[in-house]
Amino acid sequence: MLKEFFIAFIVSIDIYLASASCCNSGIRIPVRSAFIIDSFSAAVMFFSVSLSDFISGIISSHTCHIIGTVVLITLGSLNITKSILRNIMRRISENGGISLKMGELSMFVRLCLDDAAADMDSSKVLSAGEAFFLALAGSLDAAASGLSCGGTDISAVYAALSAFVCGAAALLLGSLTGRKISSLNHDLSWTGGSFLILYAVITA
Repeated sequence: MLKEFFIAFIVSIDIYLASASCCNSGIRIPVRSAFIIDSFSAAVMFFSVSLSDFISGIISSHTCHIIGTVVLITLGSLNITKSILRNIMRRISENGGISLKMGELSMFVRLCLDDAAADMDSSKVLSAGEAFFLALAGSLDAAASGLSCGGTDISAVYAALSAFVCGAAALLLGSLTGRKISSLNHDLSWTGGSFLILYAVITA
């Protein structure tokens, strides 16, 4: 159960940061929308772990584990790169170097640059549809973490339950501490990427 909880903790980091970003932007996440985000993450975790178990029955568990490790390190590196780009763009924008019109970018790119872009209608309330899109965009961590579990003793059910509990806690904490976190004026999405790489190295 400890392994499942650790994976769920890693996945919930991005959920926490997204919730904190929405809070800092004055965007309210209703209970229904929070449930959609949390449930989607747990569902992705369940199906990805189940899929990894199926794949490990076709190819050797060693090969499956190597593939999972590579996927985790790659995704972790991408998260760190995304965080660096966010910080660079924020600094350039603050210095008047660029004027970025978010509306001209695709929703996926907008969410990569700012989680608060999920509020597409600028209503300051995250609707069910917007919550689903935010959950979909942030599901890569859960999918990669789950797929890396092939050939291990990690339970898909326990991993999903842990993801749901940690996700709920992350949403609540994000709504309570969002303004404090955002006042640091640093993008912290690199932390999730760092934990993914750490988990990959520990379990290698």
